[in-house]
Amino acid sequence: MIALINSIMLDYPILSSILPLLSLAITSYLSFKIARKLLIRIIVPQIKKSKTKLDDILIKNHLFLRISYLVPLLVVDNFSYIITSNLPVAISTIDIVVSILTILIFNWIIDSILSSFTDAYSKRYKQIPLKSYVQIFKILIIIFSGLIILSILSGISPWGLIGSIGAISAVLLLIFRDTILSLIANLQISSNKLVQLHDWIEAPAFGADGDVIEIALHTIKVQNWDKTITVIPTHKLIDSSFKNWRGMEQSGGRRIKRSINIDLTSIKFCDDKMLSNLNKIDLLSTYLKDKNTLLSKSNKNIQKDNDFHYLNSRNLTNIGTFRAYLIEYLRNHENISENMTFLVRQLPPSENGLPIEIYVFSNDNEWINYENIQSDIFDHLIAATNYFDLRIFQNPSGHDFHSIVKG
Repeated sequence: MIALINSIMLDYPILSSILPLLSLAITSYLSFKIARKLLIRIIVPQIKKSKTKLDDILIKNHLFLRISYLVPLLVVDNFSYIITSNLPVAISTIDIVVSILTILIFNWIIDSILSSFTDAYSKRYKQIPLKSYVQIFKILIIIFSGLIILSILSGISPWGLIGSIGAISAVLLLIFRDTILSLIANLQISSNKLVQLHDWIEAPAFGADGDVIEIALHTIKVQNWDKTITVIPTHKLIDSSFKNWRGMEQSGGRRIKRSINIDLTSIKFCDDKMLSNLNKIDLLSTYLKDKNTLLSKSNKNIQKDNDFHYLNSRNLTNIGTFRAYLIEYLRNHENISENMTFLVRQLPPSENGLPIEIYVFSNDNEWINYENIQSDIFDHLIAATNYFDLRIFQNPSGHDFHSIVKG
């Protein structure tokens, strides 16, 4: 058999050059398959059993599988001398290919490590846009790897290539324009803490209103309240205006700024019967007592005879007493903050009545709780207007016209 092979090799000398190369290729491929099997069936399952989360993240980002690509390159690099004597031209080509592939695979491995680092620590350090910094580092590694590959192919040192880059800098600036702008925007965002992970931002120009779920080099992802995702170019977010609700969340309070419109025709002075009914309200007892004392002193020289007119003296109004009730009601409300702005005021009257605005802060800034607190307050206040002989203004509806016709 050996004699037959030798005779074939003598008759076909090209086989003496091709067979070693073919055997090296087959050996490297088999070594890759064996390494991959060992990783998938032995090493990876053992890693998954550990309690450490970092190794699971490394598996998720395919670090160990990418390392297995180095095995066939090591085989080729160590046994390429087999074909040196028979195919001297190929050895230099193989060395170049092995060097380039090694650089690319190491680049790939570093990419997995950096991605795992981002996944592991981005939630822990919410104030730092780790993903954007990691992406910048990845770009630098790619550029450095590209310079080394060009140096291998051209035979020029990397420093010589860097010197020649000045001639094509304008082209590079055009190619990497968005990357440069995004890099500068990221530096502004991180240094000034404009946006952080899980901030609630509102950017009308992009239709974004929700939580920031990712800050990358080129984009910022916002999950809107309807669960859609808005992707905003990082540098464009800085160029336009946006609202960050972080201050509200950190303050522990959330503003309630809403008004109810009172029908102007229902506003009047309080007569004795109304004051008698209002005195039964515990929250108004102190206010009415103080007001009665003040008005008695002011009106002590005024005689109430048959010709007495309310405009000749100072009197309480139902709208003023209603405002006093709102103030006391809100001050005694367990969900209204006492340490922030507290205001109940009249706004200028309009064709829609007299707006009474409540400007206070709830001590719970969770959206659902906040809405419930706000709704409960106005449920009560709207129902309370009847006890002050006040009416809420609203445009006539079909029911109103039906009542007029029926009456």
